[in-house]
Amino acid sequence: MIINSVLLLALVLFVLIYWRWSMIQRYIWKRKYIAQGLSRNDKAVLLKYMSIYRHMTDKDRASLERHIVWFLGEKRILGRDGLKVNRAMELVVAADACLLVLNKPWPLYPNVKEVLLYPSSYYVPQTSKDGAGLVNYHTSVRQGESWPGGTLVLSWHDVLEGNRLPGDGHNLVFHEFAHQLDQQTGQTNGTPALISREQYTHWAKVFQRAYSNLKSHVAYQMPHVIHSYGATNEAEFFAVVTETFIEKPAELKSYDPELFTLLCQYYQFNPSDWAKSF
Repeated sequence: MIINSVLLLALVLFVLIYWRWSMIQRYIWKRKYIAQGLSRNDKAVLLKYMSIYRHMTDKDRASLERHIVWFLGEKRILGRDGLKVNRAMELVVAADACLLVLNKPWPLYPNVKEVLLYPSSYYVPQTSKDGAGLVNYHTSVRQGESWPGGTLVLSWHDVLEGNRLPGDGHNLVFHEFAHQLDQQTGQTNGTPALISREQYTHWAKVFQRAYSNLKSHVAYQMPHVIHSYGATNEAEFFAVVTETFIEKPAELKSYDPELFTLLCQYYQFNPSDWAKSF
């Protein structure tokens, strides 16, 4: 009888913990990171390398700093090809990544386990089959990749370039972490995780129209604010338009106000507030 009571109690506790695990985990993280913060040297690095950080409101800057502390405590950033990752490099990568989820709760990027940093562009071996079924081996040059299994690969040179030119619409970290947001649904199709069926319906309507417009503008060499690489497929469109949204908000709003509003609603911030001095 006593054993049965103990087992029943254990089962009840297990169920409670299972259903409340996200809340428990956030409490543990809050206790772990509440007293931690960025040092004066850390903030100096961000002021030097991240233009957006310099122009944020105090409230947004504080939110970003809390996320950076959490990100660096929960994710690994590892060097490749002999690159030694230092504190400044970790801060820049984490700051760019956390900007996309500035107003979202922990855990950030739950599928991401590690970021691999190469010194610059890197070679990736590939295979392909021709019409006769023969396998061809070749290599391609890449600046970054986002793998559904939880690994991101970035070129440090291109990470720096993205922050050195904050208004050109190109930022490798924004691009690859946008892919991670897209992949949280289990698919990579340009539609991130949303809350309701109505949101998915509205997203599909606005997103598909904007994507089709870009493909037409690229095909007929018409002016377009969003980089032409976004016309590759829906997944690349989401990643590229995220870069444009953050780095060229005024241009995107003028080019496609409905798309701009959709992205403001999803990301829960308006980058125009930070871009006035770019």
